[in-house]
Parts: sequence; C-alpha cells; structure tokens
Amino acid sequence: MKKYTPTLLALFTLLGVFIGVQISGDKYQTIIVPQGITKVDELMQLVHDRYVDSVSMDEIIETTMPKILTELDPHSTYIPAKDLEAANSDLKGSFSGIGIKFLIEEDTIHVTDIIRGGPSEEVGLMPGDRIVTINDTLFVGEICKNDEAMRRLKGPKGTNVKLGIKRWGEKELLDFNITRGDIPIQSIEAYYMIDGKWAYIQVERFAENTFTEFFIAMSKMLYKGCEGLILDVRGNGGGYLGVALQMANELLSRGDMIVYTEGVNEPRSVEYADGSGHFKGIPLVVLTDEGSASASEIIAGTVQDNDRGTIIGRRTFGKGLVQQPHEFSDGSAVRLTIARYYTPSGRCIQKPYTKGDSEEYAMDIVNRYERGEFFSQDSIHQNDSLAYKTRRGRTVYGGGGIMPDIFISSDTTDITPYLTQAVSKGLIRQYTFRYSDIHRNELAGHKTYEELADYLKKKNILDGFVAFAASKGLKAPQRQIARSRKRLEQTLYSNIIYNTQGMLEHIRYINTFDPVVTKAIEVLESGNAFPQAPADSE
Repeated sequence: MKKYTPTLLALFTLLGVFIGVQISGDKYQTIIVPQGITKVDELMQLVHDRYVDSVSMDEIIETTMPKILTELDPHSTYIPAKDLEAANSDLKGSFSGIGIKFLIEEDTIHVTDIIRGGPSEEVGLMPGDRIVTINDTLFVGEICKNDEAMRRLKGPKGTNVKLGIKRWGEKELLDFNITRGDIPIQSIEAYYMIDGKWAYIQVERFAENTFTEFFIAMSKMLYKGCEGLILDVRGNGGGYLGVALQMANELLSRGDMIVYTEGVNEPRSVEYADGSGHFKGIPLVVLTDEGSASASEIIAGTVQDNDRGTIIGRRTFGKGLVQQPHEFSDGSAVRLTIARYYTPSGRCIQKPYTKGDSEEYAMDIVNRYERGEFFSQDSIHQNDSLAYKTRRGRTVYGGGGIMPDIFISSDTTDITPYLTQAVSKGLIRQYTFRYSDIHRNELAGHKTYEELADYLKKKNILDGFVAFAASKGLKAPQRQIARSRKRLEQTLYSNIIYNTQGMLEHIRYINTFDPVVTKAIEVLESGNAFPQAPADSE
C-alpha cells in the first residue's frame, strides 16, 4: 500500500470542495484507520485503494493547491516549481542575461534600451537594433513571443549567445557574440533635481537592491543642494518588508513607529525607527495611486501617521497582508499569509475581501473607477467607525489603503474614442518606433528632453501619426483629434524621447505636465510639507 507523508496529505484539507463523491446502494465498506490519521488521510487512502481509475497524485496536487489557498485570502498563493524562479526574479538583486530592454513589434524583437555596464553595451548593441536570429536560428514571426524571447536570451552566467542584428542603415545583418553576465535589476530608474532644489525619486519596487539605490540617489542629490524630497511610489506593488523598513528608518526620527504586524499565530511585532536616519529632517512628499501596494503603503502610512510629510495623489491599493514563503522539496513554494500590517495609528491597510471570491477582489480597481473615485474625492465614503488620529491629531481613516492628504483627480477631459483606440491598438507605439528608427541619427543630436521636445514640435509629428493611423484603419474625426491634440502630442513626444534618450529623460519630460508632481513642488515651495494639527485640537 502506497504511503503519503502528513505534509502531502495536509494539502488536501479542502479537497472535498472540489471532488464530488457518490456511492450507490446500501453496502458501505468500513475503513479501519490507524489512530492519529486525519479525515483527509483517510480520504486519500480511500482514493488510492478504491478509486475506479488510476490517478496521478502530482497532478491533483498542482490543480488543488491553488484552490486551497484561494479559500484563505487573495494573497496566499501557490507557485509551481517551473514558475518559481520567474516569480522571484523581479525582487532579486540581479539576473543572468545579456543586458537589454526590448519590445516585440511586428513579430520582431526591438531593442529599446541597453543596460549600463552589461554585456550588450560592451559589445556595442544599440537602442533601435532588431534581433533577427538567435544562435543562427531565425527568430521572427509567430515564434517571436515574449516568454520565448526571454528564455533564449537569458541563461547561466558565462554562457554565450550569438545574435544576428538588423541595424538601421546597414544592408547586412550584424553578428554579435555576447557572453551572458549578471544584470542588476534596478528599482530606481529615475532620480534627478527639480529646479535645483527638490529631489525626485521614482521607486518601482522594493527589491534586494532598492535601499542601496535609494541611499546613493539621495546622497548624490543632497550633495547637489537638495532641500526636499518627492518620493514617487505610484504603481509600486511592493516587495520586501525589510527594505521598506530600512527606507522608512532613513526618513523618521528615533522612536517613531514604522509599522506593526499581527496574526492569530503571529504575536504582535512592532518596528520603530532607531534615529540613525540620514534624511529624517528633510521636507518630504510621497506620491501614491491605486497601484501603490504593500511596502509602498507602509511608507505612505508611517509618513502620514507620524505627520512626517504630505501624501499626494489617489487612494492606495489596500494590500495589508503579510506573506511568508515556504519552499517544498520538489522546488515549488507557497506564499502563505501569516499576519496583517497596521500603521502607527492602528489602521489596518488591508481592504475588505470575501474568501474564495478572487474575481470580486480583482475587480475592485475597476469598481473604484466606475464609482468615480479616480475623478472625485467626494465619491469615497469614509467609515467614521474607522477614524484614527495621527500624532498631531489629524483624522485619518482605516478600511483599506491610504487616503492621500491632497487628492489629485485623474483628468479625462481630453480623452476621446480616437485617443483610446490609438493607444489600445498599439498604433502610437508602432508609429513612434518607426519614426525613431528612421530619424535616429538626427534625433541623437539632441541630448536633453527639452531640446528633443522643442525639435519635435517643429516636425508635425501629429499629422504624420494621423496619416499612419488612417492607413491602419483608424479614422480621423477632426473634432476628436482637436480635443485630444495636446495629450496625443505629449504621448508621441514622450515615446520618441524614451526610444532615443532612455527612461530618465522620458520621466523628466512627462513630469513637466504631471499634475501630481506639480502639486508636490507647490507644497514644497510653500514650506507646508510637514502637516500640522487642526486648529481646534491645539
């Protein structure tokens, strides 16, 4: 008789939810089970001994484990062995590859950027190059998919890959032999000074190297005379708790609470700043939106509750569940929720959810949009029973996510069906890619986004795009184009800036017309970045 370990059998606690069993007739066989064996053990033994067909336990495990965890909460997850490396890669400090960023357009890999210090930069690959062959095998057409491209380009450090490159202006393919190396995963791709006074740092994730990148960026900008910080965590879905604690410690004074966690099987654990922070006195603004989650919300929550700075933007996602990883012997893993996050005032960050209803949870952002939350703060109804006080007596609310101190609505006045289709069909991306390639030499003569944007304004880029879109079947209603003209031009320019000058200049350009960044500068200029207690509480 085949035996199963208790660990394996415990995975089937909720198996009865997914397997229907019917026994006909009035004859039942009594199974004698040794003492200490659970009902699940008994079921599995019964299935093994008596089930009508042969069954694969491995297949049952792979299909059942995700369903079991779904019955717990939205963030407890099972990761099959084949997916574990990819699931962890975004938060690791580096991966082994050739050091490029790319997009797939018209069934071909287009290199959009070269990672500084990587193998591709060393051999001379350039933005705009097209990868046509990989290891002497044609890699265009239907086979050219993102996952397959990643599989072929990544590989163990020290191994070689041969690329056949089509470069604008060259008649023949160029061959490059590249030795794969360690490629750092950057969490901070943009930091710079605004008006010579305000540091702007965009943090994309909280990964292994994020704190080091943040510290270096801030140190450089303090050296340049930085008088205040705009910390942008919009769209940052979180990452490692420890990294968020390190960053918060740099911003807070000794004894300030950062966060506490607690669960039924996890005793309350409180994290405090130790006073060693190098940036604890600098005026601070944190930018958030509905994509700011988990570690991002810890930063926003502690800054708000300690009255350390001003939160600007829109309500955050509302992920306040702590996951702990556990790997199995077969290389698979689970991330099991063990506790909840709470801000210093006692607010639970986690938004409400119904166990087992992952679809409802996933639709929350869509529901917010449809309720008008992105456009009006009045559409957000706070629960007075979940009111809390910051250190200086300001009222803040629990119930899920961090509500900003200053709400900035999403401006949709210039959104038209024409603009929506131009973006959703990828036409803007296609056109700007082609334009960047055809004009790469002349575009390369402009070293800053200001210079390039001024140049593009004289080139009737929008007219060229409208003709291109029409050739792809998108009609050009003049009223809609007139209404969306400014946003269309900004999107076209920003894409071309990204294609030719990289991410930093791209972000610097779009921040010039970003209302959230504009408000952050205004708050810093006013000297009111440190929120004060309301007058009636003094």
